[in-house]
Amino acid sequence: MKDQEQAVDGVNTGQAHSARVYDYIIGGKDHYQVDVEAGDAMCREWPALPVHMRANRAFMHRAGRYLAREAGIRQFLDIGTGLPTSPNLHEVVQDERPDSAIIYVDNDPIVLAHAEALLTSSPDGHTAYVNADMRDPDAIIDSPAFQELLDLDKPVGLMVIGILHFILPPEDHTLVQQLLDPLPSGSYLAMSIGTADFAPAEVGRVASEYERRGMPMCLRTREQAEAFFDGLELVEPGLQQVHKWRPTADQPPLDDRDIAMYGAVALKR
Repeated sequence: MKDQEQAVDGVNTGQAHSARVYDYIIGGKDHYQVDVEAGDAMCREWPALPVHMRANRAFMHRAGRYLAREAGIRQFLDIGTGLPTSPNLHEVVQDERPDSAIIYVDNDPIVLAHAEALLTSSPDGHTAYVNADMRDPDAIIDSPAFQELLDLDKPVGLMVIGILHFILPPEDHTLVQQLLDPLPSGSYLAMSIGTADFAPAEVGRVASEYERRGMPMCLRTREQAEAFFDGLELVEPGLQQVHKWRPTADQPPLDDRDIAMYGAVALKR
């Protein structure tokens, strides 16, 4: 599409981007040499980084499946989608609820260029892509996709996975709340939150590498991570390292020191 081509032409290929670095580290194909160099540098600082990133994505799959299968959620708002790596959220939830509607939100031109890969919904469901930034929740809420695709008389699953560490204080809590506010009672928040609690030296060096490359981040303690769920009802087992949140029977053993992300799912009453 012409608009997509223009967006890709506008990519700053001289600076690494978090979505493309993530894509490179987990074995994707949609990145540039600058992202390869950044990813390699980060993995030298913490060789467990690919394990950590895959565990975070697996948490997204389990959280989405829980919301669709057990909580009966059929509408999802996925903030900070990243590059499409199958299975995507809609593939997971529509496997459980074929009539589910999913809105993907991201602000990276490469993600926009691959939006068609995200929009392959089941025949009974719907998907849409919103080109917007989490730092501008009004642009998300006011978008045609949000207004037309979500029925706000029914609960919504808000997914904020692997992005919050790039949202710095003091606006972080406010932005999450602004996304939750329009969602009705019975909605859920699924979120993963970066931490240096388990490998502070190694993860701290990775954070420094991100910041050096123009991607500053904020890593939270357990107490700080829990605060994002104040006023919500945590689903069992509560806030955990992502690999410990409802693991599947076939999950390989993982060292806690290799996982730098808390995760939880919570109900909005």
